[in-house]
Amino acid sequence: MTNKPPMETDIAVLGAGPGGYTAAFRAADLGRKVVLIDASPQLGGVCLNVGCIPSKALLHTAKAILDARALEGVRFAAPEIDLAAVRAGKDGIVARLTRGIAALARQRGVTVLQGYGRFASANTLQVQSTAGTQELRFASAIIACGSAPVRIAGLPEDPRIVDSTGALELADIPPRLLIVGGGIIGLEMAAIYHALGSRVTVVERLPQLIPGADPDLVAILAKTIAARYESIRTSTEMQFLEAGAAGLRVRLVWPAGSVEQTYDRMLVAVGRRPNGGRIDAQKAGVQVDERGFIRVDERQRTNVPHILAIGDVVGEPMLAHKASHEAKIAAEVICGHDVKFDARAIPSVAYTDPEIAWMGLTEVEARRRGIAYEKAAFPWQASGRALASGAANGLSKLLVDPSSRRILGAGIVGSCAGDLIAEAVLALELDAEAGDIALAIHAHPTFAETLAFCAEIAEGTITDLAPAAGSAKGVR
Repeated sequence: MTNKPPMETDIAVLGAGPGGYTAAFRAADLGRKVVLIDASPQLGGVCLNVGCIPSKALLHTAKAILDARALEGVRFAAPEIDLAAVRAGKDGIVARLTRGIAALARQRGVTVLQGYGRFASANTLQVQSTAGTQELRFASAIIACGSAPVRIAGLPEDPRIVDSTGALELADIPPRLLIVGGGIIGLEMAAIYHALGSRVTVVERLPQLIPGADPDLVAILAKTIAARYESIRTSTEMQFLEAGAAGLRVRLVWPAGSVEQTYDRMLVAVGRRPNGGRIDAQKAGVQVDERGFIRVDERQRTNVPHILAIGDVVGEPMLAHKASHEAKIAAEVICGHDVKFDARAIPSVAYTDPEIAWMGLTEVEARRRGIAYEKAAFPWQASGRALASGAANGLSKLLVDPSSRRILGAGIVGSCAGDLIAEAVLALELDAEAGDIALAIHAHPTFAETLAFCAEIAEGTITDLAPAAGSAKGVR
């Protein structure tokens, strides 16, 4: 039952994460009346409140600790960790950004409803909150309901077993931490807790950490963190867990054997599941598959044309920047613009130490699809900037079409990889050839010039490495 007068709006946006608030703001800028709905009292969704931003704040702290330890010829006393202050610093950054988004909503005249929204029909949402139930009638809607962490079936309800949200609360620093899941989220949390003092073990069910990235990039990260962490095990599964007073007793099993260990805390980071099944989309006629995904066309429309969807709920990759891009498309489509999703590359970044970033075609995908490519890789041991910065354990690579010489993909492992990958994304979007990057003058000494060196390798004009037999070209 509703207990408030119905509201009406042009566009209802369900979910206030990076995709949701971007869609709401773009639609408002285009002159539409918009209502933005989210269950959290703070705008920003998972990314801002319990994901991307707080984790990066803590990763910054972790990197400062690790960099101080690695400085040659300079010795610092062991860091004193004021956990309350670290936590407060992280929370302060989140609060500042959430206040900023709320201010932007007010400036644009976007109405914000706090509550859990579910469809009641193809033109009606019911928004439930502690204050009651609000009926919202809309002409169009954008679903931006995101995703939630996957739980492992059968695990006991125990405060020592947490997901990424719980880990980011930073309640304490456990002496021994087990991280189940060697993907991006698990490895970022491993970096944080290791730097703050935990002995970290990472287990991954698949044969490789960060399964979506190319093995040559991951191998450099794996070698680096293997020297830091207590244990890293791939092709490993957790067979049983017993929660006792002394800790979490776990049996880990891999093809060559098994081991039983006791940990003080366990972080489950085995992926995320879309929230499509939690919003009663079927009452609006919107089709949701068995995994919770909502399929959309190139204009972000669902099977119900006036209801669009964006972000994690429409499919991989589950990344904030993809959601924001889709958000603008959805808002513009509703407002009558002739636009569609046509991104050729969506970069992925693991903010580990060293960072890993990639975009476009990977070598694994190229081999699987039978796509011909040439690989040009530049080791950071030959980079003056990398050597001077203590970051020589890096690698940059470009994948190039053998015929057209256009950029197909790129991968970087090393300091600032997440920032460096932007040049490669732009090159692919502009149909650039390797020679275009090679002929663009890059500042020296920088990490960015490693991509130019890759392009020079592809063109046969590299002078910063010994020439490969028959690789030199006489004309630039």
